[in-house]
Amino acid sequence: MTTTNTPITIFIASLRALRAHQWTKNVLLFAALVFSVNFTEPTHIINALTGFAAFCLLSSSGYILNDLLDREADRKHPKKSKRPIASGALPPAIAVLEFLLLIGAGSALSWSLSPIFSVLAFCYLATTLSYSFYFKHFVILDVMFIAAGFVWRAVAGAAAISVTISPWFFLCTAFLALFLGFTKRRGELTDLGDAAGTRKNLQEYNLALLDHYQGIVVGNVVLAYALYAALPANMGGGPTPLMTLTVPLVLYGLFRFLYLVEVKGEGAAPDETLLRDRPIQITVISYGLLTMAILYGNANGLLSNFMG
Repeated sequence: MTTTNTPITIFIASLRALRAHQWTKNVLLFAALVFSVNFTEPTHIINALTGFAAFCLLSSSGYILNDLLDREADRKHPKKSKRPIASGALPPAIAVLEFLLLIGAGSALSWSLSPIFSVLAFCYLATTLSYSFYFKHFVILDVMFIAAGFVWRAVAGAAAISVTISPWFFLCTAFLALFLGFTKRRGELTDLGDAAGTRKNLQEYNLALLDHYQGIVVGNVVLAYALYAALPANMGGGPTPLMTLTVPLVLYGLFRFLYLVEVKGEGAAPDETLLRDRPIQITVISYGLLTMAILYGNANGLLSNFMG
């Protein structure tokens, strides 16, 4: 593969290597801000934004490392072959330097928040690196390590503003991440087959197995979220039973995503599906607005007339 690199093209390639479109995953750090009803407090908002920025830097460092390690396999993939490192647009030496700079900046920003947040950020980074170097080659464990990254995000979001999270929210995050991970593997298997040479452990999966895994984890997502919404706060649930009004939106979002996976053949890149599908975007925005309205109204006594 012959490419002509200039300082400008390398700079553009280094920006593309960040995979900024995947920073949507780090929005999970704002969940604690919303569910703790601290989204009107300027200090907490600043801390949450700082944590988000730190995780964007750290997650991008993980993407660059993964692309470095997978560059030979990515060249056999119809889409991944266009990535900056696999295509030759970003030289490996520059990618290594960018990787180190991102880790340094992300770690410094994490430490500026608190030692606890910094530890959680390190745990996230360690999970990401261990996945890239080792666990991505092992069936089931590969998806579990991807899911662990989302759990660290959720916990770190709470640490950024010094609040605790509901155990049901923790479980929802874990099950939803597993669902997205198995969906990603299913999409890859559907698009490429198990002998495409782009990911060795795809040979260990099949569609029937992944459908079973999806069914198990999506059922647990619904159950955990419904319990959070219905149970009183002293049992680890939400602050008001009016949170059950958000359950239909959660169900529709999951059903819509399954429809896109099973009928439209999507799912190999869940983040791209989220950014592309208008009904899911509307559902996510509607869920966020309704949740904030309910939580804010309950915290300020505006919903007392609706309570029994």
